[in-house]
Order: sequence, then structure tokens, then C-alpha cells
Amino acid sequence: MYKSFCALVAGVTLLTAPALAEKVELKLDNGLNVIGNLSLAEGKTLAEDGAVLLVHGTLAHQDMSIIAAQRNLLNERELNVLSINLSLGLDKREGMYDCAVPHAHKHRDAIAEIAQWMDWLQGKGASSVVLAGHSRGGNQVAMYQAEKQDARIGKLVLIAPQTWSEEKETTSYQSRYKKDLAPILADMTQKVEGGKGDEQVAPTDFIYCAETSVTPASFVDYYAPDQAFNTPSLLDKINVPTLVVAGSNDTVVSDLPAQMDAISQDNVMFTVIDDADHMFIDFAGEDLADQVAEFVVGE
Repeated sequence: MYKSFCALVAGVTLLTAPALAEKVELKLDNGLNVIGNLSLAEGKTLAEDGAVLLVHGTLAHQDMSIIAAQRNLLNERELNVLSINLSLGLDKREGMYDCAVPHAHKHRDAIAEIAQWMDWLQGKGASSVVLAGHSRGGNQVAMYQAEKQDARIGKLVLIAPQTWSEEKETTSYQSRYKKDLAPILADMTQKVEGGKGDEQVAPTDFIYCAETSVTPASFVDYYAPDQAFNTPSLLDKINVPTLVVAGSNDTVVSDLPAQMDAISQDNVMFTVIDDADHMFIDFAGEDLADQVAEFVVGE
């Protein structure tokens, strides 16, 4: 591996090839440092070829199996990739979120963080950016573009993006924790309205973490009914070319194909990968990378 992946010429950072994969860091406006992996395909540069900015799913990270695999597979298909770790309220976070660590992060924190990674890529001279996300990350990148209408985004890729309904959310919580979500959410909402939104409450069952500690503000942000959590409902607010990918065996967002069947937009392409579950492992990962690469390089 090269000692450095950049050369400074007249104050401009030029990323060089062949294939380089480098850990990078960004200091957020809130003072936290976040980590990413910039992986350049052989013979490619940011200035001439741009990059795919790839966001992971719930409480996950940029080296989890699907993200690491797609980073490598897209490099093989001559695409540069910047995969990132969302901070989830922690400094230099790596790996899966430890449920023993108190939660104070919010779903919508990702929007500000994506914006700052976009600024970082722009500062590095990226000629174009394809914004991509998996699962909850797919919803967060769709939410970002729906709200920001960022002209620097050329295309959007949503990989098994999060779907949502109030019934689905309450049923899932009851199934996982054998508890009714409604009174817990009501209590947390009352705490927020009473000025106690930033005080830790434990034990609380939250996302994938049983009997953890979480702030009411965080709990409400993730669980308060909001149609924006349902990714297909955001598509009519997005005007850039968008690829939505589903797996035929995906039980996590099993309602995605039915919802997409009801959507007809010239800028939206929907495809289903056979024999793929939510994580697109093995040959399904190859098929996913083929679909993404074809969409990215296509006119």
C-alpha cells in the first residue's frame, strides 16, 4: 500500500491510482470525528471519475459484510467508493454499535453527516457523486436528497431501503420485546415536551438493543410515526435518476416490491435480484454490483 494516497500540487489534492484504499477521517461541525474508507478503482481518480458515497444500515458500519463486499466489487467494476461510518453520537466510531453504550443519536443525524461528507468529496475535487445506501441507510440517503435537493448528487442508489408503517413498527416492537410500543413512546414524548429529552432512561428496549439506555429525544426520533421513514413515499420528492434494488428473498423489507409496483416515475428504476436476501451475499452481491455499475455508468 502506498504511504500516501494523495499528492499536493499547487494546493490541490490529487488522488492517484492504481487501486488505493485509505482510511480517512472527517471532523463534523458538532466536534465528533467520523471515519470512512476511500477506495479508488485502478487507474481512476476522484477528479475525473467521481465516487459512490455508500451509507450502511441500522447501528452498523462501513466494514460490515455487504458494504465491504460492494466496495470491492464496485472497484472491480471501475467505480471509486467512499464508504462511511455514521457517528451515531460517538467519536471515531468503528464496528457495530455496542448496546451497552448509552444512545443519544437520531435517525436524522445522518442528513447533516452526509452533507459534510459531500463537502469533503467536493473539497477533494470529486467530479460527480452517486449517493447510495443500504437498508436504513437507503432511507437516510433518500431523505437527504428529498430534503436537500443537492445538485452535486448525480444519481441515487437505494439498496433494500427501509420501509415503514405505523402498524409494522408496533407489531415489530411487540414481537421483539413482548411489549406495547405506544405507552413507552407516549412516556418518552412527554419527557421531551417536559424538557427532559436529553436525560438517559434505562432500562429501555430500543432498536436492536434490549434493556439499554437511551435519551427520550433519541427514542422519539426513531419511533414517532413519520411517513418519511417509508422510503418509497420519498421518491416523488427526488428528481435525480434513482435505482431501487430489492432482494427476492428479503424478509426485512418484504413489502418493498409491492410498494414499488405502485410507483411510476421516469427517473426511478426498480429491479429485483433473484435469490437475494437483505444482505445480498455471494452471487447476489455480484448481481447487485452489476446492477449498480450499469446504472451508474449508463446515460
